[in-house]
Amino acid sequence: MKVVPLSLSAANEFVRRHHRHHAPAHGCKFAVGVIDDTGALRGVAITGRPVASMLDDGRTAEVTRLCTDGVKNGCSFLYGAAARVARAMGYTKIITYILENEDGASLRASGWTLTGIRGGGSWNRPNRKRTDNAPTCKKKLYFKDL
Repeated sequence: MKVVPLSLSAANEFVRRHHRHHAPAHGCKFAVGVIDDTGALRGVAITGRPVASMLDDGRTAEVTRLCTDGVKNGCSFLYGAAARVARAMGYTKIITYILENEDGASLRASGWTLTGIRGGGSWNRPNRKRTDNAPTCKKKLYFKDL
């Protein structure tokens, strides 16, 4: 496997075709992919600013989308690559969220630490109507100091 840089549109096309529960990302600081020996794209990681404004300190990056086609060790490979790129860009911490029912083995394998369970719920409010297009369950927050 090899890491390659990707445009947001190329990464989002992969997410559109393969992600189980999220739509493409709206923006990013960078996107990377993993290719196999044939040059086929097997997974992507899209990294941007933290979605939670109180975590957006200018030194923290967030993996907002991570998606593979099931390639063995692809997720941990991409989490490691995203952390290395973020460190090279001057970030001091990287975070990501996974669903409460997901295992997190790929994060632990690439040196990330579980912080705890966070939020969940709907973004819809009486004075700010939203349609929930993503799971509203609680999430596990992982981080890695860079």
